[in-house]
Amino acid sequence: MKQTKETYKKLVDEYTPKNKIFRNCVLAFIFGGAICTFGELIKNILMNFSFKADDAGAMTLVILIALTALLTGIGVYDKLGKYGGAGMIVPITGFANSVVAPTLEFKREGYILGSASKIFTLAGPVLLFGYSSSMLVGLISYLIDMFGA
Repeated sequence: MKQTKETYKKLVDEYTPKNKIFRNCVLAFIFGGAICTFGELIKNILMNFSFKADDAGAMTLVILIALTALLTGIGVYDKLGKYGGAGMIVPITGFANSVVAPTLEFKREGYILGSASKIFTLAGPVLLFGYSSSMLVGLISYLIDMFGA
C-alpha cells in the first residue's frame, strides 16, 4: 500500500494530540492563584493572632510546605498537579513536592540508601543553580560597589 502525502498527513493529524496551551495556561493561573490566595489567608489569620508580618510570612511558608508534604504523601498533590500544571509547581509548594516525591518513590529501598539518598534528586539541580547564580550576582554586585561603576 503506497501512501500519498495527503493520506500520511491525515494519519499524522489523527494521532497527534491537540494543542491545549490556552486551557493549560488558564488552569495554571487558577491553581497557582488559589495556592497564593490560600497563603495570604493563612498569613492574615496568623497576623490576627499577633504575629508580625515577617513572622507570619515565614510561618505561612512553613505551613504551605508541610501541607504540600502531607498532600504529596497521601497522593493528592500529584493528582491536583495533573490539572493545575505549572500553577502547582511554580510556587514553593512545587519545590516541597519535588523534595518529598522522590523519597516516597525510593522508600522501599530503605531510609538511608533509598529515601535519604534520593531526597534531592529533583530539587538538587534547582538548589545548585539557585546557589550558584545568587553567588554570581552577589559577586557582580560586590565588584560594582567596590569599583563604583
